[in-house]
Amino acid sequence: MKNLDKVFGSNVFGESVMKERLTKPAFKALKNTIEKGLPLDTSVADEVANAMKDWAVEKGATHYTHWFQPLTDITAEKHDSFISIPSEGKTILKLSGKELIKGEPDASSFPSGGLRATCSARGYTIWDATSPAFLKNNTLCIPTVFCSYTGEILDKKGPLLRSTQVLSEQAVRVLKALGNTTTKRVISTVGPEQEYFIVDKKTYEKREDLIFTGRTLFGAMPPKGQELDDHYFGVIKDRVAAFMSDVDEELWKLGISAKTKHNEVAPAQHELATIFSDSNSAADGNQIVMEVLKKVALKHDLVCLLHEKPFAGINGSGKHNNWSMSTDDGVNLLDPTDTPHNNKQFLLFFTSVIKAVNKYADFLRYSASNAGNDHRLGANEAPPAIISIFVGEQLEDILEQIEKGALTSSKGESKLDLGIKTLPVVTKDATDRNRTSPFAFTGNKFEFRMAPSSTPISSANTVINAVVSEILSEVADRLEAASDVDAEVSKIITEFVKENRNVVFNGNGYSDEWVEEAEKRGLPNIKTTVEATKALINEKNIAVMEKFHILSKAEMESRYEIALEKYSKAINIEALTMLDMASKKILPAVIKYATDIAASINTIKAAVPSADVSAQTELVTEVSSLTAELNKAIAVLKTSNAAAADKTDAYDQAYAYKFDVFEKMSALREVADKLEVIVGKEAWPFPTYSDLLFNV
Repeated sequence: MKNLDKVFGSNVFGESVMKERLTKPAFKALKNTIEKGLPLDTSVADEVANAMKDWAVEKGATHYTHWFQPLTDITAEKHDSFISIPSEGKTILKLSGKELIKGEPDASSFPSGGLRATCSARGYTIWDATSPAFLKNNTLCIPTVFCSYTGEILDKKGPLLRSTQVLSEQAVRVLKALGNTTTKRVISTVGPEQEYFIVDKKTYEKREDLIFTGRTLFGAMPPKGQELDDHYFGVIKDRVAAFMSDVDEELWKLGISAKTKHNEVAPAQHELATIFSDSNSAADGNQIVMEVLKKVALKHDLVCLLHEKPFAGINGSGKHNNWSMSTDDGVNLLDPTDTPHNNKQFLLFFTSVIKAVNKYADFLRYSASNAGNDHRLGANEAPPAIISIFVGEQLEDILEQIEKGALTSSKGESKLDLGIKTLPVVTKDATDRNRTSPFAFTGNKFEFRMAPSSTPISSANTVINAVVSEILSEVADRLEAASDVDAEVSKIITEFVKENRNVVFNGNGYSDEWVEEAEKRGLPNIKTTVEATKALINEKNIAVMEKFHILSKAEMESRYEIALEKYSKAINIEALTMLDMASKKILPAVIKYATDIAASINTIKAAVPSADVSAQTELVTEVSSLTAELNKAIAVLKTSNAAAADKTDAYDQAYAYKFDVFEKMSALREVADKLEVIVGKEAWPFPTYSDLLFNV
């Protein structure tokens, strides 16, 4: 691609476009909101709206939409044309300040968890000026917050914006108490890594389960999976490389810094990572990344699968959420520097995060929960369901020194010399990495490795920002009341380390020994989404969200209802899809296969009475036996699913789907997968794992 610098951000109403098209006062007012977090001066809305419209129309846009993120985990849009007819026979193109600031979609048709009745339909989308407008197809997309008529937040962006505001306030209080009077704002920064699968479109279209649920509900393992480790970082196939190239270009046009791409561990699995930005921009950007991946794939006759576990037996997909805090003048508050033992500011913020993670582990676990992620967490492909923190050798040593009361030194960097004269000697990092840790410190940031691949990163970052804000608020209260701030800082750091060392673990999170050890340490092991939802109605978690006006108790309870309902619906759809595939495709196919084998036995016997047909007889006997098991498993699942659907309590229903229906689904799959292995490929009614994973 030529002129990448000119392509990047070309479809974004960003700073350079605003500076060119707005008057100086309007540009300054908008910049104050975006960069300083100051209240939006609505008096400039008409000018901004008109400039946006002119810019968009010049680039071919015909419509605008308030782009928002309801509690469906995907984005939503209602398109309006720029056409206005002020008088008969006259047509003009117009976007007013009022239309820019406020939209009105139906608030009763989106998930609300009881906050809105069906008859109470009015809702509002309100312009988020801190997130730039962008062009998609022929539409100007204006990022907005979605709320009800009565002011309840009904989306993912609103709580995230509130949490970033609160984190800034509390972090600035701490810095001010430490003597820093120049920092006016602290920004939570995020760099997400998105994993996904790519499969052939024609093959995908023959799999009802992939179409309806995003994952394969049946499928025996092929002879080869990921055991040779040959796909990870391997040469990218030409067809996938062409797709990735188009994805990069589309994202760059939208100002999204797609930086890294590579093959992941499982066959047909890949990853895309973007450069760090503020958490709001990162969350918006990741939503766009997921949409672009899916749309561009279709143009290449491919399909992008974002489900956490589309294939059994091989690694699933997650989303690594790299989180940190930076001041408005670019100082990373989680940078330990070369001598972290002498860096009390770093240690104060670092240990505050440790305490927050330990105290609110259940809340963090919830933020990484959905039906798909239940297949990953705890397996040897993703962090366990137990929340722990990896800090590395250098900081582990410092924590031990703090506990002993003698903080004197820091383990430094060392050199790596491979003994090959033509290779340079390089500097090693101060510590290794740990891919089994759910919340790992990786140099100057924390990597939350549990987030699901298919859902927005907003929820996880809202929770991280909120719980860290709570601890920083405690720290600020103590420092502001202290007569000797330096002594109080040392006291706080020591207390936080001694009280929260139980959550620090540098070992193998995949091991059975860690599960036992974690239980001894008192760390929660919340294995399923259903159980994790309880965090939303935990008074401790409600208290922190209400304290900072991020979410009210009613809004937390509504999300509890939504999470349970979403889980139940997901498993119900999977169960119904399994029943449909098993009854209408697998069962008829295996009966026909057995019938054809039986007929062949009779034909052979008639032609050659002395022929040995024992192999055919054994085969038809085995297929017939498994077919009977399949038929029985279908009936059992049907009964179990109907019983779960009849339950009226949201938690009881979700629990039944997880611990009864899902077990019956697994039993049905086990029988079907046995049949797939022995039934001839030409007789099997849909593409196999070999077709899906190695056909791109």
